[in-house]
Amino acid sequence: MSGDRLRVTEIFYSLQGETRTVGWPTVFIRLTGCPLRCTYCDTAYAFYGGQWMEIGDIRRRAAEYAPRYVTVTGGEPLAQRPCRDLLTALCDEGYEVSLETSGALDIAGIDPRVIVVMDLKTPGSGEEQRNLYTNISKLAKKDQIKFVIANRRDYDWSRERLEEYKLDRVCEVLFSPSHDQLKPTELAEWILADRLPVRLQIQLHKYLWTDARGR
Repeated sequence: MSGDRLRVTEIFYSLQGETRTVGWPTVFIRLTGCPLRCTYCDTAYAFYGGQWMEIGDIRRRAAEYAPRYVTVTGGEPLAQRPCRDLLTALCDEGYEVSLETSGALDIAGIDPRVIVVMDLKTPGSGEEQRNLYTNISKLAKKDQIKFVIANRRDYDWSRERLEEYKLDRVCEVLFSPSHDQLKPTELAEWILADRLPVRLQIQLHKYLWTDARGR
């Protein structure tokens, strides 16, 4: 396993901008490549390029920051087969490890210690048809489901999926406004009006830094 290689776009230390650990110092490992092309994607620079790194070298880079939290993100991390081995290796180091995934690839076989943060792609993403709904049954209470919402149509669609799959009984559900497309206040008002059992999430890092890369 230590000899497995992954293509890595960047490894950096920053504050977590999203999810349950928002605000906590975190090491981010951004893997290269993604089979999706969401309209609002803010990490298109991770589609190509990167450098090949062995899992052992990635572990050593992460350890330099002595983190409590490590997030593996992309791109789409699961597009690279050794990603699961990397996740297990990081868990073995004692970190609290999370995986950010699009929900378009099978999440079976991920180390149960990993917190899975899985998107369900809304119509506004342009990738709604890629949702793999069988993944929902593979989530645990510790995991999170995220909807990135660009407009009222996305909100209504997300509310319907919330009710259809009873997602709040599966795990925590996050509704996040697409940055520069939907005002957070507007989304907050919709959530309150409908009394939805979801958490409003904004991307903290985009308010702290104008250049999100490496942040």
